[in-house]
Amino acid sequence: MSTPTIGIVGAGLGGLMLARVLQVRGISATIYELEESPDTRTQGGMLDIHDFNGQVALRDADLFEEFLAAVHTGGECTRILDKHNNLLREDPDDGDGRRPEVDRGRLRRILLDSLPASTIRWGSKVTGARPLGGGRHELTFADGRHTTTEVLIGADGAWSRIRPLLSDAQPAYAGMSFVEAELCDADTRHPVSAAVVGAGMLFAPAPGKGFLAHREPDGSLHVYVALEVSPDWIGSVDFTDPVKAKAVVAEHFADWAPELRALITDADGALIPRTINALPVGHRWERVPGVTLLGDAAHLMSPFAGEGANLAMFDGAELGKAIAAHPDDVEAALAAYENDLFPRSAEAAQEAADNLVLCFDDNAPQSLLAQFAAYDGAH
Repeated sequence: MSTPTIGIVGAGLGGLMLARVLQVRGISATIYELEESPDTRTQGGMLDIHDFNGQVALRDADLFEEFLAAVHTGGECTRILDKHNNLLREDPDDGDGRRPEVDRGRLRRILLDSLPASTIRWGSKVTGARPLGGGRHELTFADGRHTTTEVLIGADGAWSRIRPLLSDAQPAYAGMSFVEAELCDADTRHPVSAAVVGAGMLFAPAPGKGFLAHREPDGSLHVYVALEVSPDWIGSVDFTDPVKAKAVVAEHFADWAPELRALITDADGALIPRTINALPVGHRWERVPGVTLLGDAAHLMSPFAGEGANLAMFDGAELGKAIAAHPDDVEAALAAYENDLFPRSAEAAQEAADNLVLCFDDNAPQSLLAQFAAYDGAH
C-alpha cells in the first residue's frame, strides 16, 4: 500500500498542522509557501486557543506540551470600557485553560520546528492550478516551475488560488475595517495606555466603531481600531504618512476619552489598515476528486468568534487523521472530512457574523455586556 503525493498550498497554521499530523502518522507531504522564509513578515498578535478544537488539534499533533509552555499567563484577563473610559466589567484570568492566549508567531514556530526542513518549499508562489484527471492536479508557480499532486489541499487563506477548483465563491466586505496599531514597552513608555488595556484583552465598543486591544508577552500593546466605513475608505487615507493617518483615524473618536484616543495617537510606527472580509456563511462545494480546502480558504469569517486559527488547526488535524485512516482511498477520506467540515464551519461563521453586528450595534457596549452575562449563566 502506497500513499499518494500530497501537496499543501500555504504554510499558515492550518497547512502546517495538516503536515504535522500526517507526519506523526508516517505520511509525508509537501507545503508550497509563497513567502521566502519563515521570518518574511511578523505573524500578528495573540490568539486564544480553545479547548474544544485548537487544543484538540495540538494534542493530535503531539505538540500540546510545547503549546502549554508558550501560553501567556494572565492573558485571559478581560476588560470592557465605554467610550468615556468607564470600566463596565473586568474578569481575571482564572487559569482554567479553556481559552489560553498564545502569540501567533510563537505557535507557528512550534509547528515549523516540528517538521523536517524539506517539508516546506519556500518562495513557491502558486499562480495557477488545473485538474489533470483522476484526482491529479498541476500547480504552476510564479517562477515558471510546475509540479503535480495526487492530493491537493488549499490552505492558502482568504484569496485562495485553489478555491476556484471547487467553488466560485469570493470573500465579500463585512462592513467593518480594522486599523492596527502597536505601542511598544507599554508599562514604561505608554503607562496610561497600559492601564487602559490591562493585563489581557480590552473591549471598548460603541455603535459603528470601537477599540479591541491585547497585551502581548513582550509588554507591547496590539490595538485594533474598528470602524464601520465604506469598503473604499482605506484607499482614501494615506497610511504611508503616520502623522496624517493617526489624525484621520482619531477624528472618528473626537468625543471619546483621551485615554482611549491615545491608543491611536501614541502608536509607535505606522498604522496598518485591514478590511474584514468573509465568505458566505455555510460556504460549501460538491466533492471534486483529489482536492479540498481548509481554514480561511474554506470558511473565511470575521474574527468576532475567535475561531479562525482554531478552526484552521482543527481542519488540518481532522483532514490529516482522515487521510491516515484511508490511505488507499483518498476520496473516502476527503468526503468524510468535508462531511464534518461544512456544518462546524457554518456554525462558527454564523456566530462570527452575529457577533460583529452585536459588538457595534446601536446598543453597544450594553449588547456585549449582555452577551458576557449570558455566557456566565451558561457556565
